[in-house]
Amino acid sequence: MAHVAANLKDREDSNEFAALLGETIGVNEKFEGSVVKGIVIGVDDDYVLVDVGLKSEGRVPLQEFSKPGEDPEIKEGDTVEVFVERMENHDGMSVLSREKARREEVWIELEKSHEAGERVTGEIFGQVKGGFTVDLGGAVAFLPGSQVDIRPVRDIKPLMHNPQPFHILKMDRSRGNIVVSRRSILEESRQEQRGELLENLAEGQVLEGIVKNITDYGAFVDLGGVDGLLHVTDISWKRVNHPSEILQIGQTVEVQVVRYNEETQRISLGMKQLGNDPWEGIGDKYAVGTRLKGRISNIADYGAFVELEDGIEGLVHVSEMSWTKKNVHPGKIVSTSQEVEVEVLEVDLEKRRISLGLKQCQENPWASFAEKFEVGQEIEGEIRNITEFGLFVGLTDDIDGMVHLSDISWEDQTEDVLKDYNKGDMVKAKILEMDPERERIALGIKQLTEDPYEGAMQGMAKGAVVTCTITEIGSSSVEVCVNDNVTGVIKKADLSRERSEQRPDRFAVGEKVDAKIITVDKKNRRLGLSIKAREIDEDKQAMKDFGSTESGASLGDILGAALQENKDKDK
Repeated sequence: MAHVAANLKDREDSNEFAALLGETIGVNEKFEGSVVKGIVIGVDDDYVLVDVGLKSEGRVPLQEFSKPGEDPEIKEGDTVEVFVERMENHDGMSVLSREKARREEVWIELEKSHEAGERVTGEIFGQVKGGFTVDLGGAVAFLPGSQVDIRPVRDIKPLMHNPQPFHILKMDRSRGNIVVSRRSILEESRQEQRGELLENLAEGQVLEGIVKNITDYGAFVDLGGVDGLLHVTDISWKRVNHPSEILQIGQTVEVQVVRYNEETQRISLGMKQLGNDPWEGIGDKYAVGTRLKGRISNIADYGAFVELEDGIEGLVHVSEMSWTKKNVHPGKIVSTSQEVEVEVLEVDLEKRRISLGLKQCQENPWASFAEKFEVGQEIEGEIRNITEFGLFVGLTDDIDGMVHLSDISWEDQTEDVLKDYNKGDMVKAKILEMDPERERIALGIKQLTEDPYEGAMQGMAKGAVVTCTITEIGSSSVEVCVNDNVTGVIKKADLSRERSEQRPDRFAVGEKVDAKIITVDKKNRRLGLSIKAREIDEDKQAMKDFGSTESGASLGDILGAALQENKDKDK
């Protein structure tokens, strides 16, 4: 009986052990690898002690209870969900993870959203190489730099720690990788805004936009899905040399639609149109002859722009800058931001141009000189410049008079006469002409003495026949000398009335011929002569003296008689 009782006892113990073992295995299968709820029973600087109903408690790192970039908020008695990695480790404690529990839950939801193409909400909390980290409610995702915005973002701070929508581009659960995009969200919204904007867009409409890009000729403004060009001339009523003087990339601006082409969808924008046009009533305000003060706003090769008031500029052409400084760059006369006094010369309202004069507000040295001196008066000055056509003589500190090459010497009117003069020499001259309007004063050195050839032109009247000595034979003319001092020229067509005889080579240097004066240049003592004209005159005279064909005489009789008379004269 005792033996039987012992066997029964062993069987009961065996059954109890089997039951306990099965229960333990079942518990393991139920808890390990799953998310369970537990109660916080302790919190220190590094760990949180959690009771999940197992034989032993588990420790979870404190940092797993905090959101990225935030301090953990956990206290005793809180109920939390944790992931059971192992029932017991070598220390006899349960191995738990709050991070894996959160990630497990989140991943399931994110996968559903990814498959459905739905947006997810997250917060950018950190920056890494090539992009940023995003908290998607417990799962950390990677946001590439190119997927942050439609445009490059200079400052990411305003986007940090703000809940915002993202699109999941790809997920790899085995590696724990998630890649998201914020740009795709913005592009969707942008496309919607673009369609709505273009549908309602009209010229004259005022919109708000963001400066997207700046070029030399203007700025491109993002109106919300579509860009418009803000040309540099439409930024402000006043002169703008470069758009960057007023605008910056990323700046929010208010603009007006100036032109809109529906076919090309090109939009021209303006900022200055939102303000009053300063040119209204400008004609009465800036009448011709009005003197006023302004500021040099810009200097160009052809002149200087003067700002008369905000949005109103006038141009002082280089020719109107100085009475005396010619061929000088405007930058050597005035400087940027300099305040000057100018006179209104012309106003073109249609072209919106105002022509100004700077020299008109200063004393005219040419007019002053003309008031002090007279034509014919002698004056002395320094030779300031020598050119191929004459001498420039300083008359005052500002103005020069010119002695033309032909007015230096009576005897020599070639460039050789300039060899007798040097820059810096003091010379005397006579004032020949003064023209203050054209800013010219003509001087003469030879006029200080009597013309030695003054009597040589006496009797040299147009129509007179003179005896000439041939001095030079050319291909198309013959040069002659009259009275040893006066030069003349007989053109090829004037050498004879007979076309076959109009050859310069039939004459010889030194030969004397009679010719008729057809032009007289007293200043240069030069004559235009014609043998042909003399022959024609002689024929006419013969017809007059010896009859005509109408009186019964033949042409041969008339010409014969004239020739015989000439022979008698020669004898």
